[in-house]
Amino acid sequence: MSKTDLKLDAPGTLVRPGPLGRLVRLGFGALCLYYVIALLANIDNLLALAADGHIRPLLWNGILPGLFLISYVINIGYSRAWKKWPALASAGLLLVAAGLGQITEGTYESTVLAGALLVWLLYLFTHLGAAFVLSALLATPGCEMRAFHDLYGRLTGGAALEHYCPVGPLDPIDRWEAKQGWRHSP
Repeated sequence: MSKTDLKLDAPGTLVRPGPLGRLVRLGFGALCLYYVIALLANIDNLLALAADGHIRPLLWNGILPGLFLISYVINIGYSRAWKKWPALASAGLLLVAAGLGQITEGTYESTVLAGALLVWLLYLFTHLGAAFVLSALLATPGCEMRAFHDLYGRLTGGAALEHYCPVGPLDPIDRWEAKQGWRHSP
């Protein structure tokens, strides 16, 4: 099984995060939302090219992490088994925007590509940041991308399917915390 495969487990299969796991989730959420705030605070500058005619670094900085994360956000967050297709589709759409910029503005580093990058990054990091924060507040077991499902289940009296966290330190932290004696004391 690949890390991008969707494998939803029955409710209660995974351990809920303890204080450290929740704090790490909150930290990651704050980092994602800090990036979103920086994008929004500079939106006018980001939609216009820099004086040298290039797209500003704040947009370029998010593209590699974004392409790495988008498949997990879409697949786990929306319960889809699309493997790496979200990343490939995102890259394809950004290449189309670069091509349109080349046609309309004479350069691939165009306002068309800057706008496409901005919208894509705002969606991705807002979704991811909100999921991290919500998972920290709810102590959602496993991957933060199941936090919205966890909240819906709690509000409707149901239970959400769970997914282990395929990347990053969350799964090892949660497993370590579950083994600690202080987690089980009255």
